[in-house]
Formats: sequence, structure tokens, C-alpha cells
Amino acid sequence: MPGEDNAVPALECRGLSKSYGAGRIVLAQLDFTLEQGEFVAIMGDSGVGKSTLLNLIAGLDSADSGEVVIDGSAVARLDDNAATRLRRQKLGFVFQAFHVLPHLTLAQNVALPLLLNNLSTASALDMLAAVGLSGRGDDFPRQLSGGELQRVAIARALVHHPKLILADEPTGNLDPDTAHDVLALFRAQSKATGAATIMVTHSQAAAAIADRILILSDRGLHASSGHTARSDDDAH
Repeated sequence: MPGEDNAVPALECRGLSKSYGAGRIVLAQLDFTLEQGEFVAIMGDSGVGKSTLLNLIAGLDSADSGEVVIDGSAVARLDDNAATRLRRQKLGFVFQAFHVLPHLTLAQNVALPLLLNNLSTASALDMLAAVGLSGRGDDFPRQLSGGELQRVAIARALVHHPKLILADEPTGNLDPDTAHDVLALFRAQSKATGAATIMVTHSQAAAAIADRILILSDRGLHASSGHTARSDDDAH
């Protein structure tokens, strides 16, 4: 649970800085802690560094200075094999464009993180059922709507019980009603599996489901004024 005594944070960003060509500073000495099981939305203007922050956390880009610590492990201090294992075991990803593989069945798509971690794939069908796609394991992505594809992506992100979910505009391709339903399911399932979640979004409606909303600007990462932490009771 968030705030549990002596619990190692799911994520710590310590003094994280990143700039691109010609000295364009994107992130400067950013500090951020995400507790286990916490769901945080990050908002901000385009180009302010939201995707850069996700890429640094995911290990898809390297910081100029500072470090990313996932579940107590400083990623930059790990060798390549250990860093790859950490990402496979402890991270899950949900993208705006779904990234569901079209040549695989839904069950095979969801089972991918299990296969990569040498785990039994038996829970893939259970996870599909948990996101409302019971009995659809043998279907292919071409048979699904956008909202259903995002449910598959959520199931795939959560099936191996990662410590941390990174979600980049997960409802950007969905209509408002579908987005609302998918977000409610996303929050419920991430809480059920105990995953901490960072969701980058431009949508105030999407951000409203979070425990905290943070605004990223050239002055750093700050709490959104007027947003109170959501309790689990709010989901009922």
C-alpha cells in the first residue's frame, strides 16, 4: 500500500537531468518518488519533457546526470543483462498506439511478458478475463475495437505483476466514453496487482483518476493545485 512503513519506493528519480543538442535543457535536477501501489498522473505542455522522463525511467534513453532507482535498484549501476532483467520483470508499458502484435492471438499477446520472464503462461487467459475479454483468447487484434485493444495492452502490462507501469497517453486514441471505461479498469487492475503507475496524459479527465496529479514544467515537477488524493472508495 502507498506509504507503508519501511516499504522501498517503487521508483525514485534523483537529480535527473537531460538536455539535447545546442544545450536545450529538457529536465534539470528532477527529484521524484513514487510509492508502491501509487497511481500518479503527469501533465504539462507539449515539449516540456514528459516523454523524455518516461524514456529515462524505462531505460530507453540515458540521463546526463542523476539516477533512476526502481524497487531499490539503481538502474545505471547494473550491467546490461541485469538492467534488461529488471525491465522485463519489474516494468510494464501501456502506449497510446496499443502496440498489440497483429499476427498473435490476444492470449499470445498477453503471454509475452510471461514468456520473456520464463513464467507459466497459464495466467494470460485469467488476465484477459479480468479486463473484460473472457473467451476472446483465440481472437486476433483485427477483430477488436480500439477500446478492446487497449484492454489487451493493459492485460499484457499487468500479467507478470510488475512493480511499475509506465503509461504514455493511454487513452489518446479513444473516444471519451470508451476512455472513461478503460481508465476505470486500468486503475482497478493496477491497484489489484499492486503495481505503481505513472500515466502521462494531456487529458484532465484521465488525470482525475490518479492518486496525485503532477505538473511538469521548466521549473520541475510540482503538485497540481486543487487536486485532492483519490481514495479507493472513490471507485465505488
